[in-house]
Amino acid sequence: MTRRILAPVALGAVSVLALAGCAGGTASPASSDSSGKVKVVASTDVYGSIAQAVGGEYVDVASIITSPSQDPHEYEASAQDQLTLKNAGLVIENGAGYDAFMESLIQASGTSAPVLTAVEYNHDYPGSKDHSDDDASPAPSESADDHAHAEGDGHDHIEGFNEHVWYDPHTIEDLTEAIADELGKIAPDHVADFNANAEAFTQQIAGLEDSLDAIKAKDAGKKIFVTEPVPVYLTTTAGLDNATPNEFSEAVEEGQDVPPATLLESLQLLDSGQITVMIVNPQTGGAEVTQVQNEAKSKNIPVIEFTETLPEGQTYISWMQSNITALSDALAA
Repeated sequence: MTRRILAPVALGAVSVLALAGCAGGTASPASSDSSGKVKVVASTDVYGSIAQAVGGEYVDVASIITSPSQDPHEYEASAQDQLTLKNAGLVIENGAGYDAFMESLIQASGTSAPVLTAVEYNHDYPGSKDHSDDDASPAPSESADDHAHAEGDGHDHIEGFNEHVWYDPHTIEDLTEAIADELGKIAPDHVADFNANAEAFTQQIAGLEDSLDAIKAKDAGKKIFVTEPVPVYLTTTAGLDNATPNEFSEAVEEGQDVPPATLLESLQLLDSGQITVMIVNPQTGGAEVTQVQNEAKSKNIPVIEFTETLPEGQTYISWMQSNITALSDALAA
């Protein structure tokens, strides 16, 4: 039975006997490889990088999506992916329909691993609350069948909710703590290591937040245009005003044509002189994105790119910092 790990808002007491993979003082064979490392499977290399930072030398991390050419919205899982999930000790997904292929994999693989769903640690997620100071108990065990794509259960797209939560530092702080907690249950001999790694990682996230605060102090209220809502959590934390017509970014995200009236509105907005920076997602696009991007460049509006997956050679922290630096430089241009 797959154990769903819910964010603290929905947590209840659970007995020690319900904790999967917690036998004796080391990781059980079902959750570890031949070297004794906990096998962590993440939907994308973004979450894989975070899991590696927390688990350190005591985890073996496999990410399903590792290339910018792979769109998590459209990804079709393979038999090898199913085998990878089957042998997992811990599974990390984004949720809210972003990586829907994970739901099929979790059910088809028959994995008994606990599953952490990142969106459930976001404070904008329906039913969530600020749980940074909670002392909630671990999540109850739930089967994969209990989460078979029921609307609003965290795994289908939720209208009006931005599922790109890895761009929200606060969400990642809470998720990091949850990863350390789960790894500690699977491999209790290394609890101190996981907790220390998580603390060091959250301190690095605090550094990112400091950089965003610096932008906010200097550029709060400046208007930006984002072709898709991927970076909006980050830009909101930086105090910037997303002036993009909702219909534009929603159409791009859904892979649909932008309505002509919305395209005209967007072009007029870029012409108005109000927009200071445009942010595009190079992993999605279309004729309308190209048109507004060209218009921005013709008006000397800086255009920068924020991706959905890690650039080669980057960690989560170095990637986020480079995004923040690019944003700061563009605002100063």
